[in-house]
Amino acid sequence: MRDDLLVQLQEWHEEDEFQEIVDAIQAIPVEERDYELVNHLGRALNNLERYEEAVEQFLTVAKEGTGDPLWHYRIGLAYYYLEQYAHALQAFERADQLDPEDEDTLEFLEWIRSKMEEESSEELLEESVDESVSPDPSVSEISTAPFSVSHLEPTGFWNDSAEAVDQYVLAPPTDGQIESVEEQLVFKLPTSYINMMKLHNGGVPHYRYYPVSQAEAAKKVRVEIAGILGIGREKAHSLGGEAGSRFIIEQGGYPEIGVVVCECSSESEVVMLDYRESGNAGEPEVVHVDKNENYKITWLAPNFETFIQGLLNEEHQPANLQGVL
Repeated sequence: MRDDLLVQLQEWHEEDEFQEIVDAIQAIPVEERDYELVNHLGRALNNLERYEEAVEQFLTVAKEGTGDPLWHYRIGLAYYYLEQYAHALQAFERADQLDPEDEDTLEFLEWIRSKMEEESSEELLEESVDESVSPDPSVSEISTAPFSVSHLEPTGFWNDSAEAVDQYVLAPPTDGQIESVEEQLVFKLPTSYINMMKLHNGGVPHYRYYPVSQAEAAKKVRVEIAGILGIGREKAHSLGGEAGSRFIIEQGGYPEIGVVVCECSSESEVVMLDYRESGNAGEPEVVHVDKNENYKITWLAPNFETFIQGLLNEEHQPANLQGVL
């Protein structure tokens, strides 16, 4: 039965009947869709130019796709047409590593690098124009306006409501503060996380939903986070704060596998940096832990950067993360 379906899906693909593929696979319950079916669905969505939906589907099988050049190629293509060139570059570079000298991959890499060079040139030109504008002599050179963390966030990734800022957001951490918190936690924090916190130290993102891998999903197909803990101790909702990582692990009985980096909308769930495979100084994976499911650990992403890139908003669209990571 399944073999017949796969043959039919390939025939529809060759006949450009992409909506037929989408309808057939979406009629199958989510928990019964395997890696191959999800890839057929994502490819069809790409061909229908429904790139946001394609990214969401590909992310649900990210774990299985780690060593598959086609998976990286296809999600890279979706990111390319969404004009998220940094993500696309990462995906196509990985595809090239896994399948060197593939002509289509090399062609996309050339296009992406050209697009990124164009964007960089445009930004430099805009900065040059801004600097060439004569200052208004009636305006002081030193701004007295209060500092706003939103100045660091050009893409709309963060939801800087008064409540979110009050509970989560800290001043950018110094190198000394980072080392001190790492010493307290006994884990080296990922570089991508540190870089992100130097731009915006903790907070509540608009993009709070992460699709669970098909291989891992049982009841839950999407994780919802409530906030990302920043580096510091000054606020309760920070890594070293009164309600930070150590407190959550000890009070909630969560497994001693790493660092709680995100609180979830449900108080019985957390997202953690998992150092079991990497060791305390290595690059941790990202997992979801559910206290109400006997502390079930669900794999989410191979690293923090991939996790952040995979977050979706309520309309299930990915974030444009330029300037965030």
